[in-house]
Amino acid sequence: MASLLELKEIFRNADAVCFDVDSTVIREEGIDELAKFCGVGDAVAEMELVNRLHQRGVQVFLVSGGFQSIVEHVALQLNIPTANVFANRLKFYFNGEYAGFDETQPTAESGGKGKVITHLKEQFHFKNVVMIGDGATDMEACPPADCFIGFGGNVIRKQVKEKAKWYITHFDELLKELEER
Repeated sequence: MASLLELKEIFRNADAVCFDVDSTVIREEGIDELAKFCGVGDAVAEMELVNRLHQRGVQVFLVSGGFQSIVEHVALQLNIPTANVFANRLKFYFNGEYAGFDETQPTAESGGKGKVITHLKEQFHFKNVVMIGDGATDMEACPPADCFIGFGGNVIRKQVKEKAKWYITHFDELLKELEER
């Protein structure tokens, strides 16, 4: 098990950072956003961290159990290519009625976020992948992620706060960490 200092070093040297979306990058849960289908722009939190990671040449991904249609809007606002979005896809019948979600997406099943990270490591040969999120499914993605950072800036989940070796409540903490290098 890595120490907090080792986790911070992994973060500073990350090849890729994966963010959960609901209650991490956006303040609400995606289902709430879908229900009101309003602009996600006002809900996007801390674009500066993503911009800083991009400046450092770090690949940024959004890995979410939420819905692709919402997550892609968030990605566009953060200048993250939609190819770097892994989320659930909704299915509709030809008449427009809801038909469920695409069960073939890795994020549609238990352990899916870890499967996405394994795929990213294999495809891009990343050595240091960091997962940042507020929930148990984010924490379960480490391993294969090399570092998990628990986030409680929008919602504090007791299990994550207690079990994460590195827990933050504001992205400024990560911005400061990047300045350490």
